[in-house]
Amino acid sequence: MKYKISLLLLFAFILNSCQDENERRIAENKKEAKKKEIIFNNIDKGWSFIDEPINEVSEKNVNDWKEWGEFLKELDGKPKKTIGAFQKKSAAIAKKAMALNNNIPAQFNQPQIRSRISILITKVKMMDLFIHLDKIPDEKVTFLIGEINKELVSLERQMDKIVEKSKIPQEEGESDFLRMLDTTRAIPNSMPPIDKNLPKVE
Repeated sequence: MKYKISLLLLFAFILNSCQDENERRIAENKKEAKKKEIIFNNIDKGWSFIDEPINEVSEKNVNDWKEWGEFLKELDGKPKKTIGAFQKKSAAIAKKAMALNNNIPAQFNQPQIRSRISILITKVKMMDLFIHLDKIPDEKVTFLIGEINKELVSLERQMDKIVEKSKIPQEEGESDFLRMLDTTRAIPNSMPPIDKNLPKVE
């Protein structure tokens, strides 16, 4: 009899422990789901890129510079429903951003433009890295979206400056002065060899 009671008590204890473990797991799953929901909502709220050209120069480049047009097009549209959709979109944006180094129009193939493209690519890649982590730092992702927008504006304004500067007529002699500043065309410092056939001056 005592043996049966002991078995019943043991069975009740095991059943109770399993029930407690199950309830704990359900509570943890709910907590995790709530965290993911908050992260999704924060990213969904902050996901807003400047996907339209801010000036005529940038708008013209949409047609003249294929990679630029495709990058802005990829920024358009917001993913829906899942974090996975945002991760997929982020990876696509990063791929298009990397392509900005290709086929830069000759007029804009300058250090000021290339450096801004480099910064833009770095920030896009950082955003893509963070959004693919197991524990997504949503605040960093949304912060980087804002930073990417700033770099977009900076790049487009620099394009505009280059075009505006090219419209200003150079003053007389300015082109010669600029050529003199070009070290690749500078007059070498070494003296030319002395012609031994020249008559000596007494």
